Amino acid sequence: MAKPIKKALGIDIGGSGVKGAPVHLKRGELLAERFRIPTPRPATPKAVANTVAEIAKHFRWKGPIGCTVPGLVRDGVVEMASNLDPTWNGTHVARLIKKKTGCKVAVMNDADAAGLAEMKYGAGKGKKGVVLLLTFGTGIGSALFLDGRLLPNTEFGHLQIGGQLAEDIAAHSVRETQDLEWDAWARGRVQEVIDHIEFLFSPDLIIIGGGASRPDRWAEFGHLLHTRAKLVPAALGNNAGIVGAGIVARAQIPRKRKRGKKWLTNQPSSSLTGTTELFEGEDDGKAEGFSATS
Repeated sequence: MAKPIKKALGIDIGGSGVKGAPVHLKRGELLAERFRIPTPRPATPKAVANTVAEIAKHFRWKGPIGCTVPGLVRDGVVEMASNLDPTWNGTHVARLIKKKTGCKVAVMNDADAAGLAEMKYGAGKGKKGVVLLLTFGTGIGSALFLDGRLLPNTEFGHLQIGGQLAEDIAAHSVRETQDLEWDAWARGRVQEVIDHIEFLFSPDLIIIGGGASRPDRWAEFGHLLHTRAKLVPAALGNNAGIVGAGIVARAQIPRKRKRGKKWLTNQPSSSLTGTTELFEGEDDGKAEGFSATS
């Protein structure tokens, strides 16, 4: 009888870089130093899949792979890509990467995966109510939870604020390309976006993730932001996407059933992300259902 997956290769596909590492799925920790390759240009599905294969080869990986993609993902298919080549739209990414790596593959929206990691292992662990994760990197990603359950594919970075997309106003890449001081970016850009989203959803906790959550960067601007909700940086930092990708691999990739136990089988991502009810097996082979807050 097959035991639950104890580790998976988590790969976070971003607009500027593709990074990955093996993930210990009980502890939510990286088992090796992450390996990063710049996102190819143009960032076509085939080119990025080849990059993912390079990362798998770097770790000599033959097991399950979880991948995150910046865009709307449903059942392994990218319906709308953000900050990647338009040819991603309609691509069955899970099948493409499986063909390139020879490994079983699961795929999820990048911010949703990072949110799952933070809710299971990080700043959102055990938190009830409305929890909002916002990732500030090449764009702005989002994950929204109610009592530990995920509402998938929110893409709040695409909200219109004053006639502009939120991520065109306040992504961390905007600060870099426009050479904005931390104060001007935080007070004049990030605050506007957070105010708008907080007004719409009234979260109890806001977690800031992505490249901007790196401790040295958070120290530059975190204290400049003011919210009604509690505001914290991602505990897993910019590795949350990698850890979340590992969680997705464990949840979506089918396993055999064990007599007397209901083991997670091939759930479609739409079903999984709508509830975040995964099955976590411990070293003794037992499988227990849990939500992200358990």
